[in-house]
Amino acid sequence: MAGALSEVLGEVLVAADGEEVAVSALAARGVSLLKLWNKYRVSNIPSLIFIDASTGKVVCRNGLLVIRDDPEGLEFPWGPKPFSEVVAGPLLRYNGQTLDSNALEGSYVGVYFSAHWCPPCRSLTRVLVESYRKIKEAGQKFEILFVSADRSEDSFKQYFSEMPWVAVPYADEARRSRLNRLYGIQGIPTLIVLDSKGDVITRQGRVEVLNDIECHEFPWHPKPVLELTDTNAVQLNEGPCLVLFVDSEDDGESDAAKQLIQPIAEKIIAKYKAKEEEAPLLFFVAGEDDMTDSLRDYTNLPEAAPLLTILDMSARAKYVMDVEEITPEIVEAFVSDFLADKLKPEPI
Repeated sequence: MAGALSEVLGEVLVAADGEEVAVSALAARGVSLLKLWNKYRVSNIPSLIFIDASTGKVVCRNGLLVIRDDPEGLEFPWGPKPFSEVVAGPLLRYNGQTLDSNALEGSYVGVYFSAHWCPPCRSLTRVLVESYRKIKEAGQKFEILFVSADRSEDSFKQYFSEMPWVAVPYADEARRSRLNRLYGIQGIPTLIVLDSKGDVITRQGRVEVLNDIECHEFPWHPKPVLELTDTNAVQLNEGPCLVLFVDSEDDGESDAAKQLIQPIAEKIIAKYKAKEEEAPLLFFVAGEDDMTDSLRDYTNLPEAAPLLTILDMSARAKYVMDVEEITPEIVEAFVSDFLADKLKPEPI
């Protein structure tokens, strides 16, 4: 294998008859297995991800849906298609009318994967209805597309009656499945926000809506460094996260911490974006509150502040830098050593 994938796997040999796989280098280093989980943001099992072995780039994240929808392999190699092509066809309005999907062109679009049986979905929908109204009243060209995961058409109709936007018809299971495959949906509720060209702005629409009730920051372009809150703490489960704990009782401490980390975060994000890959780290600043206290307790971190950490919840591992002063040089060296596998993890 070549490219970025080989950097994760090391040397993997496959016999010509396909029956014997030499994975000793991988098995000898459990860390490589964890890196694969983190690299491809695996949060549920079983997961099947198709990769172009020549480049290491992801072809399709929802391989299990591919096998179900295309058992004969007629659509192989299952590469990603433009949103406009995947969504093409009639859409439903909440009032029962229909419109063609090309009506979405030129607008920001929130692709909303949700279901009535899911309590967090219903809670988010109530907030999202208000956000949708505020954004439209502000004159923004914005539409939401509901992609149902309901278990019956009656449930779909009941849930959709609460929504002022459009939906893929419930009966069009193939198109709903293709949209799930396109965005590698692993759980609901999920809100993917697209720009007017159909490119992804953020996969964290749920977090953005809950953090920005007044929608002042719409369309929610990602920030390099986030302040850790109750609503975005779920992102800690999506892969390794650098978290700088600070004493928030000191005015300006959180802002200063963000400014310290941001250039390093921007450099890492830009490096991986140039390779068309997701950054291997998310970056947070955490103040003092009940949620942060719970996180410290759960991960058995010292009470020191400032405290520089990398938390890898899926691997149940942590990396801690407890020094009196956090400087850009210390953060950059800490991140570089982590990415180079030079740090020794402690168990969570």
